[in-house]
This record gives sequence, C-alpha cells and structure tokens, in this order.
Amino acid sequence: MKNNALVHYIRKSFEELTKVTWPTKNQAVRLTIIVMIFCVIVATLLGAFDYFFSLMYDYLLYLR
Repeated sequence: MKNNALVHYIRKSFEELTKVTWPTKNQAVRLTIIVMIFCVIVATLLGAFDYFFSLMYDYLLYLR
C-alpha cells in the first residue's frame, strides 16, 4: 500500500497545501468585493451591447 501512486499523490498534495500562504480575512473580503464589482461592470456592458445589437437588428429587419 505504501507504493500506491494515488496515496503518494494525495500525501504530496497535502504537503503542498501546508506551503500555501492563505489570504487574511480582510484580503479575502477586499478581493471578493473587487471581483463582484468587476462582474457587475462586465454584466452591465454585456447587457448594453446586447440591447444595442438588438435595436440594430430590429432596425435592419424592419428597414426592408
């Protein structure tokens, strides 16, 4: 069982996790807020583009 590749992989994975520098609570909150703001901005831009292209499509469709 000691030579099992899966067991070796899992042990090495946990060893690597002990080396990780985890963010503090303040850093995690700040980064979460930044990501949420970015998502709202991107969603707004995509919605605006969708609305604009929808208007242009309707304009071209009824132009005939």
